[in-house]
Amino acid sequence: DKAEDRQMFKDTMMSIDQPVIPSMVVNDVESAVKFTNEIGYPVIIRPAFTLGGTGGGIVNNEEELREITSNGLELSPITQVLVEKCISGWKEIEFEVMRDSKGNVITICSMENFDPVGVHTGDSIVIAPAVTLSDKEYQMLRSAALDIISALKVEGGCNCQFALDPESMEYAVIEVNPRVSRSSALASKATGYPIAKVASKIAIGYTLSEIKNAVTGTTYACFEPAIDYVVVKFPKWPFDKFVYAKRDLGTQMKATGEVMAIAPTFEQAIMKAVRGAEISHNTLDDKEYAKLSDANVMHQLSVCDDRRIFCVYEALKRGISVDKIHEITMIDEWFLEKLRNIIAVSDELRSGALTEELYSRAKHTGFLDKTIEEMSGQKIENPLTPVYKMVDTCAAEFAAETPYFYSTFDKENEAEEFIAERKSDKKTVIVFGSGPIRIGQGIEFDYASVHCVWALKKAGFDVVIVNNNPETVSTDFDKIGRAH
Repeated sequence: DKAEDRQMFKDTMMSIDQPVIPSMVVNDVESAVKFTNEIGYPVIIRPAFTLGGTGGGIVNNEEELREITSNGLELSPITQVLVEKCISGWKEIEFEVMRDSKGNVITICSMENFDPVGVHTGDSIVIAPAVTLSDKEYQMLRSAALDIISALKVEGGCNCQFALDPESMEYAVIEVNPRVSRSSALASKATGYPIAKVASKIAIGYTLSEIKNAVTGTTYACFEPAIDYVVVKFPKWPFDKFVYAKRDLGTQMKATGEVMAIAPTFEQAIMKAVRGAEISHNTLDDKEYAKLSDANVMHQLSVCDDRRIFCVYEALKRGISVDKIHEITMIDEWFLEKLRNIIAVSDELRSGALTEELYSRAKHTGFLDKTIEEMSGQKIENPLTPVYKMVDTCAAEFAAETPYFYSTFDKENEAEEFIAERKSDKKTVIVFGSGPIRIGQGIEFDYASVHCVWALKKAGFDVVIVNNNPETVSTDFDKIGRAH
């Protein structure tokens, strides 16, 4: 209740000196109108006890306020909404934290939204770990997250969301999910730390110092994960099915899924993610935006919808400055400069000879061989072979028993070493999984794949399962870990 009831949450935050955005909890429309007239528009409406921001939104005038507040009150099971001063444009930072019954607390993962506050985190491109913060900002928010989970006395996983003013050290707590959320699944996969499993063990009385880390097999769950790569989450929207739906993004979540990409750099990870989203893009180039005039591209920058990253990329290609785009979108300059790095490589591919050095740089930036050949008009003579790097929760500080891997281009292939150490004389059987999980599809497909693996292992075979985003990997990667 202290996390989900808007008034109790506000009171709890104030009792531990955590800053909250000026707001008021209301149970009727007239109170919302009165309070908004005092603090001024725009404001955000956040209903209590609803998921994914349902029933809420940003309002800019009294007509919108009355409509959205009325809807929010109806959808809230306790007929309660929070009217909150809108701080769109601030950075949105999340911390996934874990606590046990003895009060031990750790942060599992920090995450930063590509889009500033105002876009639901489920609809934003997200990068882990947070990348644009100074150490002082990072430590300030991390300490706040640990204080919050301790004050709420959550036993298990918890997600803390913060807004940070990009021009000062001022921050505010947006909200807390006192449970395993969609962000937890991302944090789990990004770090290799099985949040749901550890939370379940905490629920039945174990403490963090008693729970073994399933990936290393030697360390314990009280070790904070360390990651030596970056992870990008790219949302998947259903607008291809709901063609008349409003594509604008706000505080209500519209994405129905997401893809995750792991790479050594943001450039490579975002390029992987956009290809994985199955939206017919091999790069961030977009045919529709390429047809627009410069004036139209400038106009589209202020439209916040599911295609904004492609508009930003097109604007950068046309020479619109990072400062100007930041001023319009409030997307951090760090991200915009990274997109410019991709454009610089793509310009080189289109204009010069395809040298070995340029080809290698293009691969490290995330371009496919096919795309490199199309852009340069030249054939690749000696294509690079990907290597596989380890996700092991501890940045290779300890040996890993059940790690998983991501592909990139480098000298050292960590998967090769891992497999060599576990060479056996058994015959190997491949099990093909069901492929991408679509909305409305059950877990039965993964269940069947996993049981197939178990049966074959029992029969004395080594087994390799080939799948695409199996649901089981969200929480129980070690169920089939040794079979991957």
